[in-house]
Amino acid sequence: MSFGIKPLGNRVVIKRVEAEEKTASGIVLPGQAKEKPQMAEIVAVGPGTEEEKMEVKVGDTVIFSQYAGTEIKYQGEEYTILTQRDVLAIVE
Repeated sequence: MSFGIKPLGNRVVIKRVEAEEKTASGIVLPGQAKEKPQMAEIVAVGPGTEEEKMEVKVGDTVIFSQYAGTEIKYQGEEYTILTQRDVLAIVE
């Protein structure tokens, strides 16, 4: 599935999952009070390099480093491009 962005080398393109709008106790959070989630779905994967084979695939839900990557806007949607090294875990 290609959506128009093809990452190079060991990079991946992710789309963050939506942040919670309520706290556990039911308090509704305004937009600026919500933390950006560190969980995302992988939407595109580069081919990898000779030194680093790709361990993630399109459709994986992952947890990634908080300040990793470059945020971009493409066709009205927000994505982040980061290296596979910035992916901390795959959610099963």
